[in-house]
Amino acid sequence: MAVKFLGQFLMERGVITPQQLLAATEAQRASNPLLGELAVRQGLLTEAQARRINDRQRADDRRFGDIALELGLLEPAQVEVLLAAQKAGRKLFGQVLVEQGVVDAATLESELAVHRADQDAANHALAVGVADHALADFANGAIALCGRLFPRMLDSQCQPAGLLDPGQLAAYPHVAHVRIDGEQPLFIGMACDLSTMRAMVCAFLKIGPERCDDALALDGLGEVVNVLMGYVVRNVLPDDVQYRAFPPDLATPAAQLVADRDRSLALQMNSQIGPFVLLIGD
Repeated sequence: MAVKFLGQFLMERGVITPQQLLAATEAQRASNPLLGELAVRQGLLTEAQARRINDRQRADDRRFGDIALELGLLEPAQVEVLLAAQKAGRKLFGQVLVEQGVVDAATLESELAVHRADQDAANHALAVGVADHALADFANGAIALCGRLFPRMLDSQCQPAGLLDPGQLAAYPHVAHVRIDGEQPLFIGMACDLSTMRAMVCAFLKIGPERCDDALALDGLGEVVNVLMGYVVRNVLPDDVQYRAFPPDLATPAAQLVADRDRSLALQMNSQIGPFVLLIGD
């Protein structure tokens, strides 16, 4: 059993079609713009200023509004107005499906009940599996970081879906990982298929798919992992220890990285741009 987004869950149960999933996802995304998009739309920031704040977020795990205030680009009252506008326009995925006439309210409520029960069971199994591992704190910190960083860096929600064995990783052939030396040597990596890797890197680099060949996609995946490791060092690992990071490794297969299950974990992750595996170990 794996944790699934509601849309994926409904599609697998035959309640909605892939086309309806895509349409509802796009409508929900349009209802919940990022704060920088709202600020540009309302003439409070230029696109260059919004990008400057977004770039700062890659190095500093803080909210867009807090960085904008620190840089003097927005006033507190403006941030409050933007947050209120963002909250007022936000729609849940199920609400969008009802508004589009894809499902009725009664069907949605029934499916939500089943989805919640499945989510609770899957989350419990995942929590138990991670809690018993030696790298539990590292894993939970990395999962939480992905949940915060994906909306900012890749314009996509992200959530853990379950644990995988090394033998289940053949479906994720494109791999990048970054290793650090220090008091506790560690590595973090990501594995995915070609479609997800290309979509992820296009979102990260803010480029169209026609500009992203396979070589750029793999290099970009390494940079995404590099950014994630930077956040891990700053926000998850002890502050009083010095670490030295190595360049991203793009050649080691995922199954080899997590072959020793006592010293590593392969965490299946769902995102709106495709599934991937978060790889951690020492």
